[in-house]
Amino acid sequence: MTHSNYPPGTGDTQAPLAWHDGDMPFSTAFGDHFYCQTDGRLECGHVFLAGNGLPGRWNDAERFAIGELGFGTGLNACETWRQWKQHRKPGTRLHFVSFELFPMMAEDIDRALARWPEIDTERQALTALWPKHPSGVVEIDLDEQTRLSVVCGDALENLSASALAFDAWYLDGFAPSRNSAMWSADLMQRVHDTTREGGSFATYAAAGFVRRNLIATGFDVERRPGFAGKREMLCGIRQPA
Repeated sequence: MTHSNYPPGTGDTQAPLAWHDGDMPFSTAFGDHFYCQTDGRLECGHVFLAGNGLPGRWNDAERFAIGELGFGTGLNACETWRQWKQHRKPGTRLHFVSFELFPMMAEDIDRALARWPEIDTERQALTALWPKHPSGVVEIDLDEQTRLSVVCGDALENLSASALAFDAWYLDGFAPSRNSAMWSADLMQRVHDTTREGGSFATYAAAGFVRRNLIATGFDVERRPGFAGKREMLCGIRQPA
């Protein structure tokens, strides 16, 4: 594992946390839980994996890059890694890149994810490699076929500075009503522009201004049934020019 610096604006502020119902992390900065209170792991599968056509799309890809807005507890990264290991082919590579303003400490990640025995292996590996003071860009080789990069700091600033191209996006910031900057027109445009043609996004959010911002970027946006009784979620494709 390497731990490198990043352009100015990348912070090392730790997440201000409270804990609800024992081990449910709650952001006091944004007034919202870090994942679905019903079952965050199953929501990841329904919204982010299925919404992006995964794991099926991995069958045809030697290299696959996932971008994420909001690393949080690392739940999506761990569940994606678990499924990737089940479906990947020899020699293929996954790069999971997440943009996070307030990186959590390893002990908080461990506490938040311990409720899911299905990802015990992934949780333990992630927390063992997580730096004591996460800042800049945290680069972790989870295994020979999987790299995790967590870019700490302002998402728009850091994504604007990135030259990476993504096959799929997980848009998982705090609720639009709590953290509207994570769903702004400028940030959604940058998400679109860093998506490869034929690439996709998925999000649990279905607020009208989020949908309008995503449509305005050029994504073909589709409404789908949300997770655990939530009426709608959004997903979409960047069509060829």
